[in-house]
Amino acid sequence: MDPFPAAWRRALVWVRLPFAAAGLAGGLLFAPRATPWALATLGVYLVFSLLVPLKKQSGGAFALLVLFADVVFFLVLVRAGIGSAIWLPALYYLYLLAEAVFIYRPPEVLVAVVVSAIFCVAVQSQNVFPIRRTAVVMGALAYAFAVYKKRLESRMEELAQEARETNEEARRAREVERQRIASDFHDGPLQSFISLQMRLEILRKILERDFGAGMDDLKDLRGLAQQQVKELRAFVRSMRPPDVQGANLYASARRICESFQKESGIPVSFVGGEGPLKFPEEMASEVIQMLREALHNVLKHAGATRVAVSLERVAKTLELTVDDNGGGFHFSGVYTLDELELLRLGPASFKRRARTLNAEMTLESRPGRGAGLKLRVPIP
Repeated sequence: MDPFPAAWRRALVWVRLPFAAAGLAGGLLFAPRATPWALATLGVYLVFSLLVPLKKQSGGAFALLVLFADVVFFLVLVRAGIGSAIWLPALYYLYLLAEAVFIYRPPEVLVAVVVSAIFCVAVQSQNVFPIRRTAVVMGALAYAFAVYKKRLESRMEELAQEARETNEEARRAREVERQRIASDFHDGPLQSFISLQMRLEILRKILERDFGAGMDDLKDLRGLAQQQVKELRAFVRSMRPPDVQGANLYASARRICESFQKESGIPVSFVGGEGPLKFPEEMASEVIQMLREALHNVLKHAGATRVAVSLERVAKTLELTVDDNGGGFHFSGVYTLDELELLRLGPASFKRRARTLNAEMTLESRPGRGAGLKLRVPIP
């Protein structure tokens, strides 16, 4: 990830050109003692500065060549004493540091800074003394800033990777939830409506033969429709986002049970803790959703006449228990989460949510006598 704007990069490339022109002009007009090789170097650097903006690809070996040329140009300015009170070398050195810090990596910045500082310290010339301290101090600060910038870039890369992973997890979660909703709708409301459609067709044929018998069957059909309305309401309720009432998870669970009892007609006894229970919002939503699904499954599959729900804090865990007196599952016994996954038994949504909560789950099935779900969620 490159946080340095492209416009600033282009500006740095073009700023090099006036420095190159000023260096050559200073060498010709204000530095009579400048050697021919120094003037030749300044001239070559001016041509080089004209060509750099024309290069489309600025990375790799070419970028190192540019940094090398900039350092050489600075050394020539310092050695030849170009610029009154060497203001030109000082300004150019600041430009060189800015370019190195924002474009290059810390090792490359260190090389440029060390070479420039050693040269300024080693050259015993009156022209070099004013810039010596600037080269050492500003160079050290520039390298420290380059290291800090690299750490920030690394952290930004980590955050970007975490964001990508989070987005991918969210995408997978949405896909799993879509599949669960589609499966629940297919096994629940859709099958009920298909059954209703078949009963209506049977009713039509009965009415054609025996009107009285058809009216009796119509009464049964009305009861079936009412039951399907209850199931559809329960299904729609299970699709809504869990409403966790503030920090009180107990109150939210109690409200879910009361709503279920009112809409289904199945008595629900609820036992909950006292006082507010602070729980992370996402975890609380998962617990409430599991309670919703458990009650929905009782209504849809169990044929139960009563349900017992318990939600209590035991030490450092939150225990949720849902027990009914319905028909139970097709298997018998008490199974842990690992055993259920190994044997491919039990509701898949329960197992997935239990894994998400890092919870312990046991499922007890008593065919013909009901079923019980127990969930132990560690409290952060």
